[in-house]
Amino acid sequence: MDFSQLNKARAKSFNDQKALLKKLSKGQTVLCTDCNQPVLLDLTGAEGTKGSAHCAKGCTNIALDLM
Repeated sequence: MDFSQLNKARAKSFNDQKALLKKLSKGQTVLCTDCNQPVLLDLTGAEGTKGSAHCAKGCTNIALDLM
């Protein structure tokens, strides 16, 4: 079985999410690719919980481990 296409897609997705989080952490406005709503960075979780980067509709939802 050839996993090269799957690995390329996974790597692209990871790099896209990393770039999105980098822009959000700099304070830039990023729009969701599906609904064109702003993606919000929420880091207000209590210690040991997860933060998130999400749009209002939930099309974009990235869970973040907060340490």
